[in-house]
Amino acid sequence: MKQIISCLAACCLATAATAHEPAILDVQVEKSGMSWRVDVTLEHPDTGWDHYADGWEVLDAEGNRLGYRVLHHPHVNEQPFTRSLTNLQIPDGTREIFVKAHCSVDGWNDEPVRVELEP
Repeated sequence: MKQIISCLAACCLATAATAHEPAILDVQVEKSGMSWRVDVTLEHPDTGWDHYADGWEVLDAEGNRLGYRVLHHPHVNEQPFTRSLTNLQIPDGTREIFVKAHCSVDGWNDEPVRVELEP
């Protein structure tokens, strides 16, 4: 039984190693006046202009885009890295947002990261 579990773990790690979607490691939010600042830390095996994490978005609970942060260049030698989106307008009463990251080759990461907002 231990060998089966070890084999399954190895297969999962191998799959994760070959996946190239950006990993969202952290999301920090801060309200400033009537707008918000969102800081997102990503990790991705950028190889250069041909394959890199090229952006991330902020969504509401219904999947509507509230904001988008373009990543203008690869971060080959800067992993993980954090970038911010400022002056984000989030509708009053919103209690959660979701963040998804995008790769220039593999598209959007599968699972958005849920972030609770403090009023």
